[in-house]
Amino acid sequence: MSFDNAYESLLGHEDSHWAFGTGFSEALTGVNREFPAGVDREDIAAYCLMLGDDALIFSQGLSEWCSRAPELEEDIALANIALDLLGQARMLLTRAGEVLGKSEDDLAYLRDEREFRNVHLAEIDCGPGPGGDFGTTIARLLVFSSWRLALFSRLRGSADPVLAAVAEKGLKELAYHRDHAAQWTVRLGDGTDESHRRMQAGLERVWPFVDELFATHAVEARLTGVAVDPASLKSEVDGVLEVVLAAGGLSRPADTRAARVAGMAGRDGVHTEAMGFLLAEMQHLHRSLPGAVW
Repeated sequence: MSFDNAYESLLGHEDSHWAFGTGFSEALTGVNREFPAGVDREDIAAYCLMLGDDALIFSQGLSEWCSRAPELEEDIALANIALDLLGQARMLLTRAGEVLGKSEDDLAYLRDEREFRNVHLAEIDCGPGPGGDFGTTIARLLVFSSWRLALFSRLRGSADPVLAAVAEKGLKELAYHRDHAAQWTVRLGDGTDESHRRMQAGLERVWPFVDELFATHAVEARLTGVAVDPASLKSEVDGVLEVVLAAGGLSRPADTRAARVAGMAGRDGVHTEAMGFLLAEMQHLHRSLPGAVW
């Protein structure tokens, strides 16, 4: 079975696809899409871009591990996680596009780097290429999934029906993502001396980007009852990470913060060096063959 639109998957046809990101054609029916009264639609669009870009960019980087993971089962697992996030991104970008007058493809492939609103953790280079490392990828997935699961748990109560539905649908996937990353963290941390070293090094690599996850953006502050204040998630996420790291015999890195430009970071459209390379690969085909379909 295939779906007629991106939102239709929210209606619960669980046996029709093997991953959240598959089985869709174009959007826009399937759930209540009325905007809540008294809320700026442009703010909702901006918030959907934030959460959608987080998922889209993380998915793109994670998919680089396909056929390059340490074992075949992990190839499948990471590809499935990437597809889950892609599915979330599709619906969130579709919601933003309702306000902006653009399609999900327009927003994914035709925006420039400064127009993306994802956190830096989603874009830093952790793939299998030069400088990448599996331990770093697992550390990044552990932090990202723990944070996003806590966020989506609260987002189920959003006054925006699409955000609430996406959160409800995404919880099952995100719980798996966090569990998968936690198991690998413990396995590597409590394994050989080399696996422990590389898992600890991965944590050190991603930790400077953790602080940004809990910084409240002006858009989030204005969307009372619609958005989730990320600052409210910190104690819950810290608690999860402490349990996992202790089980793996790993140390929590010192709380440091990656450098920012005039106080701005990913939510403001200011990105790391890795972002330009990631977008060049992700957008190349669409920009090379504009309007092509298959």
